[in-house]
Amino acid sequence: MRLTVYSDYALRLMMYLSLNRERLSTISEIADAYDISKAHLMKITHELGLKGFIETVRGRQGGMRLARDASTIGVGEIVRASEPDFAIVPCMEEGAERVCAIQPACVLKRALASAAAAFLDILDGYTLADLTKPSAPLRSLLALPEARLTTA
Repeated sequence: MRLTVYSDYALRLMMYLSLNRERLSTISEIADAYDISKAHLMKITHELGLKGFIETVRGRQGGMRLARDASTIGVGEIVRASEPDFAIVPCMEEGAERVCAIQPACVLKRALASAAAAFLDILDGYTLADLTKPSAPLRSLLALPEARLTTA
């Protein structure tokens, strides 16, 4: 199984926002940090905003941030929202009719569907917060300043 570049970038964007909760982040800075396409990130940002994962603030001082706490955002949830489907083979595609001679008696389709479900079940065991611990090495690699500690 392989995730699309779209999902990869969506996960990276979400991790960046989780690491940079203290302020708004921009598409340009995230693209530069990961050395990835700004155009791709613009589309991903728009769609993640529509799906309620991030909040965007327009204007000169604008940017984006997580819409919810990272500990409440499941990795499986992000992947499901960013992948078009999990049809590993053509016969698993929605509406597929008789694309294979053995389809009526095939156990492979069921096995592959179980494997895809297991893959997502494992991802459901992780949150965005889990992916960004420990944060210091990740912040350093992405050239983010150390997080400010807040006192109550």
